[in-house]
Amino acid sequence: MKKLILLLFIPLVFNCTDNTNIEVEDGDNLLLIGNSFFRPYAENLDVVALDAGYQNHNSTGVFRGGENGRPMNFWNDSTSQEHQEIKHALYQGNVDVFGMTSGNDPDDGINGYRYWIEYALQNNPNITIFISITPFDFPAGDPNGTRPNWNLFSIENGFNSIQELYEYYVNEIIHKEIVDELRIIFPTTNIFTIPTGWATKNLAQMQVDDLLLDEIELFGPKPTSIFTDAKGHQGQIIIEAGTLIWLNSIYSEELSSNNYETGFNTNLHSIAENIINSHDSDYKR
Repeated sequence: MKKLILLLFIPLVFNCTDNTNIEVEDGDNLLLIGNSFFRPYAENLDVVALDAGYQNHNSTGVFRGGENGRPMNFWNDSTSQEHQEIKHALYQGNVDVFGMTSGNDPDDGINGYRYWIEYALQNNPNITIFISITPFDFPAGDPNGTRPNWNLFSIENGFNSIQELYEYYVNEIIHKEIVDELRIIFPTTNIFTIPTGWATKNLAQMQVDDLLLDEIELFGPKPTSIFTDAKGHQGQIIIEAGTLIWLNSIYSEELSSNNYETGFNTNLHSIAENIINSHDSDYKR
């Protein structure tokens, strides 16, 4: 079996479509915690869910950058304001869905997720848990030389492409080493994953292959680029596609009939739908 050695360090005005003829659906009360590879989707979901007719959708977001936005870091920083905000939201006892970002210290294993789920279940016994799977960072390599570009990174880890390596990461690490273990500890709790990072991987490859129907650079300003910086933070096209993945994953929204205007000519609904269809059904909500 191939061995993967990873160090994972692991915002917005939109024009909504006319909701006049959209059937009103019940929404969930969400608590969402994570970093900058999680926050844009959490915030944009409020816009997209309302546009889709989920009038009762409500979310509380608690965010910190980089490693500080991982579940274990939130838990360990017990004197921080963010730690207290998360606990306060869970203590109220009306959270339907609790979402966290992927990313953990190998020495901690599943503990960050485990501690938060244990706390959440005290006052929210029917809570649903999800982990949003982030992409790898530094697509062109770390400027400091600590990480090569995605292609070399894949080869160094014994894979032929970043897509192949990422698929291994999703299925063998996130699903088997984290989610499966959490499901053993919490057998009656619904724990699922959102394949958010595939929006980054697929759109980046489409840009390289000149398949996008918009003028999108690989690096540059947020409205017109895949990545906004060397770290690999998301351009708006990725945020829009990723949010549609969230919408389907959380609400089972049929994207082929969803009329949300992404602001791009590229069919992001179709791209998101293909990603969702390829996601292992055992790890869907």
